[in-house]
Amino acid sequence: MKKILGAILLNLLVLGSMAQDKVIDQIVAIVGGNIILKSDIENATLSQQAQGITTEGDMKCEVLEDYLINKLLVAEAEMDTLITVTPSQINQQMDQQIQYFLQHMGTESAIETYFNKPIAQVKADLQENIRENSLAQQMRSKIVENVTVTPSEVRYYFRNLDKEQIPTIPTQYEYGQITMQPQIELEEQNRVKAKLREIKKRIENGSSFEAMAVIYSEDPGSAKDGGKLPYFGRAELDPEFAAVAFNLKGDKISNIVQSAMGYHIIQLIDKQGGKVATRHILMRPKVSVEAREEAYNRLDSLATLIRKNEIGFEQAASMFSYDKNTRNNGGLAINPNTMSSKFAIEELDGDISKVITKMNLNEISQPFETIDPENQQTVYKIVKLTNKIDAHKADLQNDYQVLADLYLAKKKEDVMQKWIAEQQSQTYIRIDNTYANCNFKFDNWIK
Repeated sequence: MKKILGAILLNLLVLGSMAQDKVIDQIVAIVGGNIILKSDIENATLSQQAQGITTEGDMKCEVLEDYLINKLLVAEAEMDTLITVTPSQINQQMDQQIQYFLQHMGTESAIETYFNKPIAQVKADLQENIRENSLAQQMRSKIVENVTVTPSEVRYYFRNLDKEQIPTIPTQYEYGQITMQPQIELEEQNRVKAKLREIKKRIENGSSFEAMAVIYSEDPGSAKDGGKLPYFGRAELDPEFAAVAFNLKGDKISNIVQSAMGYHIIQLIDKQGGKVATRHILMRPKVSVEAREEAYNRLDSLATLIRKNEIGFEQAASMFSYDKNTRNNGGLAINPNTMSSKFAIEELDGDISKVITKMNLNEISQPFETIDPENQQTVYKIVKLTNKIDAHKADLQNDYQVLADLYLAKKKEDVMQKWIAEQQSQTYIRIDNTYANCNFKFDNWIK
């Protein structure tokens, strides 16, 4: 009752001030004791547009409904002592979001121009949105955590689908790969380490770490931001990088650290709980033309032996492949999205998809150059197409897991809709008339 009376009073005060034309930022909705501002909707809309998100409907209406649902979830989450969001979690996500904006807009100045506010205010707005989104997501997970499906439910669900409701499974590929990484000459490694030692000395003599990172770092994700990385836990970092980063004190610069990515010098920014925020300068030794040719030729010779059946593909992968993720599995690639060996075309690496879609079953490709996704180093690969499943309507025998996932998602959505309807009926909600014609997904926002 206190929340309702407080909300009504707040609404009257806002309406009164609006009548006097003294409102700096219009309140467009009230959910219980929480308000949603016009600037919230505009900032979120701009943020989505900056990320390339589009919609067929009215984006501001959709953003408002997201806020309305979030406010219901956040209110419930804040009463649950088991749901928390730490400052380090917020800062890590905020840094990642700012990095995304920098990659697409180039500079902090461009971000400020886009959002029409200082970068400090952009970050402050992001922090609050991230906090609420994290609380809301945790609450969603808790609401549906006990929702499960049984095989009999999945079968019943499938048999009662109309023909047009049965999903089409796109063409899927299964493949094996053998990877070879060109050897980097010792002289080139020494050149890079000497350069990093020189940069470290310049920083210790007064040069800015951030400026040196912008000029010299070969990490495209962080160089533009002065080498700054978001908060990471130990397990999220390369082991060699983590071992040094977690032992740094103050603003000291590390000695040269070799990781799978290349060579680094590192500076600690902050440490919170089990996570660290750092700056780094990354330099990668360059692969010579001769080393590239040698790796290509070795892989080409191995492919010839496999085609002649002088060695099996699986055996060759376990003996010669540089890729630790597939080497012990006979070269078989695993889809990280589904943990199965099946890949839809859009889930394949671009260089692999160009090759594999033109291959016949059990064919061995010619060697091709690509970039290792884990360390961003140049590597050469051959692939073997082991299976191709043409696009088809889902069936229980071959696509049970897909159908089970669909039905589980439907059950969870039904539970969420029921929860939202119950909260709507129990919560004071007021929406400004400017949004009265919105085609909301959920009924009963406007009472």
